[in-house]
Amino acid sequence: MDIKTATALRRLRLVSGPEAVSFLLLLVCSVLKRTTDFNAVPVMGSVHGILFVLYVLFWADAWNRAKWPLKTAALYFVLSVLPTGGFFAERRLKRAAEDAVIAARARREGIVNA
Repeated sequence: MDIKTATALRRLRLVSGPEAVSFLLLLVCSVLKRTTDFNAVPVMGSVHGILFVLYVLFWADAWNRAKWPLKTAALYFVLSVLPTGGFFAERRLKRAAEDAVIAARARREGIVNA
C-alpha cells in the first residue's frame, strides 16, 4: 500500500467517528425539538451535513485509491447512512490499516514473499 492510499484510508477513518456522533446527536435534537422547546436541529443538521459530505468525498477517494471491490465500497457507504455505522467503519478501517502495516513490515524483513 502506498502512502497516498494509506492517507486516504486514514482520512476516511478519522471522519467516520465524528460523522456517526453527529448523526446520533442530530437524532437526539430531532426528538427534543418535537418534545420540548429546544431546537438545535438547524445547527446540528449543518454540522452533520458537512461531516457527511466529507465522509462521502473521503470514501470516494479511498475507494479509488484502495481499488476496493464494489461490495466493500458499498458496505462502507451503507455504514455511513446508519446511525452507528460510522463506528463500525472506523473499527474495520483501523484493523485493515494495522494489517497493512504488519504485512509491509513482514515483506520488508523478508518474512513473507507477498
